[in-house]
Amino acid sequence: MVNDDIPMEKPHIAVVPSPGFTHLVPILEFSKRLLHLHPDFHVTCIIPSVGSPPPSSKSYLQTLPSTISSIFLPPVSLQALPDTTLLAVQIEDSVTLSLPYIRQELNSLCSTTRVVALVVDVFAHGALDFAKELNLLSYIYLPQSAMLLSLYSYSSKLDEILSSESRGPEESITLPGCVPILKRDLPLPFHSSIGYKQFLQRAKRVFVPDGIFVNSFLELESGAVRALQEQVKGKPLVCPVGPITQVGSIGHENGAECLAWLDKQEPKSVLYVSFGSGGTLPQDQLNELAFGLELSGQKFLWVVRAPNTLASAAYLRAAVEDPLQFLPHGFLERTKEQGLVLPSWAPQIQVLGHSSTGGFLSHCGWNSVLESLVHDVPVIAWPLFAEQSLNAALLVDGLSVALRPKINQNGLAEREEIAKVIRGLMEGKESIQIRKRMEHLKNAAANAIKEDGSSTKTLSEVAAILRGSLVYHDMKS
Repeated sequence: MVNDDIPMEKPHIAVVPSPGFTHLVPILEFSKRLLHLHPDFHVTCIIPSVGSPPPSSKSYLQTLPSTISSIFLPPVSLQALPDTTLLAVQIEDSVTLSLPYIRQELNSLCSTTRVVALVVDVFAHGALDFAKELNLLSYIYLPQSAMLLSLYSYSSKLDEILSSESRGPEESITLPGCVPILKRDLPLPFHSSIGYKQFLQRAKRVFVPDGIFVNSFLELESGAVRALQEQVKGKPLVCPVGPITQVGSIGHENGAECLAWLDKQEPKSVLYVSFGSGGTLPQDQLNELAFGLELSGQKFLWVVRAPNTLASAAYLRAAVEDPLQFLPHGFLERTKEQGLVLPSWAPQIQVLGHSSTGGFLSHCGWNSVLESLVHDVPVIAWPLFAEQSLNAALLVDGLSVALRPKINQNGLAEREEIAKVIRGLMEGKESIQIRKRMEHLKNAAANAIKEDGSSTKTLSEVAAILRGSLVYHDMKS
């Protein structure tokens, strides 16, 4: 039910994330940014979840300002979701099962507050129909790149591309305003699957609302943003509002240990290795990465998860095994002076912001990409699933701020290749130019969110539209 403490007089924005900590945080960090700049609004977050809400979500919600309220919906059982390895299908289906509860909470909210807009995560697009019924402005919040939005806009041509036998997996594809990518890097399931059908449906729905908030900024993806704005011609509004990254950290017992260890290291000497909150490696690749880190001779801080052949295994399911038991025999003892290995979690914001951190071996989730830019940390790109290969292409080929290890014919990055790329990023000649380019992007990111920055101006324009809608509603009532 809606919190009785929610102030009636403030204009309200309802936001709906999709399940998962990595989708909850971006939409609420966006809400925090909007409210910081325009404190005359209040946000209520209506949260679907799969199973009981994780402690990380509850801890994060406790850090939010009083201008943001939250409501957990009855959780969807994991057993109620389709038995598929496609994470996007499970996420979208979990939201679909939650739609009656979302509608119920929106009705309650509209009866007690002055709701002017509904903002939904891209996987929660099913809730957009409620905005039309309730006469609310509607927006999609895309926590990913403008390049992914370009892929959505290109969806009508994808059938031809995916069906063509003349197009091999190494053939180049160019999305409007974007760096060329390979066909194999498209974040799409097999084109006859339910996942692909959902992608096409999602692509159509993305362009239905009044606007799309994209967690990017003009200076980072000017080509993609301008191509999209030209294509849609103001309907919907394409609004780059980033970089929006998490500020601060959720407390955890690993945090103090790793920060104390970093304090003892030389400036920019440590490679931080993490595959996000949901990424996992198969056992053979986990072994190669361990040996590659050891072989590189570079200092490292590695967040390890238990291996799984499904790259997104940890996204909706928490592993119960101790991940350290899966490391090669003797690895921890041999590398105890070289690196620190942490099971499952590290305070990423603090790690990337630490003076000792000089590189980031990352899965290239968009949150991590933006955090690396904000903190001026160059990247080794190691995409695992979803749109991460698009992000890797942007970093490596478009912006030249990342290196990417080559994989063999079995899809494995071998230890020697891993060690070579690590040394190249941490101490090679190429790293000098990479660091200069990354510093330029850091400054551009900071400028975008200054008082007169491009993203700040965009949010001010949106706030003016919302206030105009409020006046309209007040005149009718």
